[in-house]
Amino acid sequence: MLTKPIPSTGEALPVIGIGTYKGFDLADGAEARTRLADVLGRLFAAGGAIVDSSPMYGRAEARAGQALAALGKKDDAFIMTKVWTSGREAGLRQMRDSLTFFGVERIALMQIHNLVDWRTHLTTLREWQAAGKFKYIGLTHYTASAFGELEAVLRRETVDFLQIPYSIAEREAEARLLPLCREKRVALIANVPFGAGRLLRAVKGKPVPDWARAFGANTWAQFFLKFLLGHEACTCVIPGTGDPDHAADMLTAGEGRLPDAAERRRMIEAVAA
Repeated sequence: MLTKPIPSTGEALPVIGIGTYKGFDLADGAEARTRLADVLGRLFAAGGAIVDSSPMYGRAEARAGQALAALGKKDDAFIMTKVWTSGREAGLRQMRDSLTFFGVERIALMQIHNLVDWRTHLTTLREWQAAGKFKYIGLTHYTASAFGELEAVLRRETVDFLQIPYSIAEREAEARLLPLCREKRVALIANVPFGAGRLLRAVKGKPVPDWARAFGANTWAQFFLKFLLGHEACTCVIPGTGDPDHAADMLTAGEGRLPDAAERRRMIEAVAA
């Protein structure tokens, strides 16, 4: 799998990860454990490492932790999770729970989910980062309506990562946030890369353009993911799934070359047609 550097440190990060929203929010059981371990097994087999979760995702952190333990990959995973509550003490409890669910003493990236009580939590995140509990810290939001607030926070504060919705049909971030990430040396994580499934439904039954195969986009999922990664400011993409075959398809987008600027414009035109 291709990698891109994390701007704040230069560490190489695989470009495709697995998001655990919905797909990992499952009751515990043998079938769920086997299937989710298969999903993450495909991730590591493809050269990936990123597993993104949140307390907001119900049982996802626990299921992801079980899958990593079953694979013996807790130390190899680049675990991303979030704090999503108000108040310092509630945040501390939630982050301790996350460490327990994943069965680790250190998390690669802790993010403030949807900017909830971000001033309070940012102080805690910096303390825990200094103590070695987190390697990186970041911010997230799920809607473009918050991009103005995110921009204001990024201009005032220093963080390592920003996670936002970004897709070929939702490119508002390209106007200001992506250039700001380049300027401030912030890694950009693209979530909801298929527009919550809308993009894939819109092209169902249509062939992927032949010219897209030149950069290795053989399925629509690969087409949409490669489009995002072709932007120089986009560090990684985290499509969510609990299906091993879907994971294998999406992870393949991290192989081969990425589309250049002219090809990305052509991709936009192809989807709009």
